[in-house]
Amino acid sequence: MAAASPAGVAFAAGGIFLPALAMVALTFAVTVRMFTERMRQIRAERIPFREIPSGSQMATRFADTRAADNYRNLFEAPVLFYLALVVAALAGLATPLVLGLAWAYVALRVVHSVIHCTYNRVRHRFYAFAASTLVLCALWIALAIRLVGA
Repeated sequence: MAAASPAGVAFAAGGIFLPALAMVALTFAVTVRMFTERMRQIRAERIPFREIPSGSQMATRFADTRAADNYRNLFEAPVLFYLALVVAALAGLATPLVLGLAWAYVALRVVHSVIHCTYNRVRHRFYAFAASTLVLCALWIALAIRLVGA
């Protein structure tokens, strides 16, 4: 497959990177949630900052780690999502199927984050995570078929 022209990449980037932008917005929303929850507890319990310098110490000190756990989760599998979008854009594979799978992944990750940061029922969170993982696999399979077949 011939490399995409700069104009082609710019055109593809217009649509294919919107789901990435949505994931970044989700990550920042969870960051704000995590920050506000931690600051609320720090103020309420008068926790000195020197008592929470590491992640393991924070986990034992803070009662509610849902947002922090979700924040870390947004830097695990989503890395493969971001890479898939870059591959799709650069290879000129930003098809409606790829774009649909990308948006489905974002929607499922939003559901996962809402569950994780609110009522946190593990079964519901697992279903959202498993579904998003299947969509991510489908996205990579769709890209691989086009890349190998080219």
